[in-house]
Amino acid sequence: MYPDAYIEFMVHFHGDRDYFECHEILEEYWKNTDRNNKSSTWVGLILMAVSFYHHRRENNNGAERTLRKGIGILECSPADLTALGLNADQLMKDLKDRLELIQKGGKYTSVNLPITDHLLKEKCMDVCSSKGFAWCSDSILLDKEIVHRHKRRDRTMVIKERLDALNQKKRQE
Repeated sequence: MYPDAYIEFMVHFHGDRDYFECHEILEEYWKNTDRNNKSSTWVGLILMAVSFYHHRRENNNGAERTLRKGIGILECSPADLTALGLNADQLMKDLKDRLELIQKGGKYTSVNLPITDHLLKEKCMDVCSSKGFAWCSDSILLDKEIVHRHKRRDRTMVIKERLDALNQKKRQE
């Protein structure tokens, strides 16, 4: 059916609204399945989640920049979005509307993705319920653990990956 990582992404996206976790889940999946493809639909969805994370934190510059990149990728892959159980046309309209809202300095509101596959939606709702999340409820803007999640994480692996990549680049030169 769908990759487990995608189900988890959808559960966090529509459940606890932990967009940072959405990014982490799909980034790990993408790195394990399609790492070198920067125009992957997975990258577009990752950038979309990152944009919503920034928008909720009132970082409109970061939100605009990442959403613009995400839209650029997702616009090129409507068939992939459809295969992921989403209404591609509606998603693109919603994302462009959100980009316009961000550009005008509008406040964050929770977003629901246009899911067309009722089996996907049922599966996500079941997993959501098992985690104690309410499906499609609004973000709790006072939950600092989710709203400012990047400040509370262990960055050891991120720093190590960046140093490894830098050292690899130096060796190639």
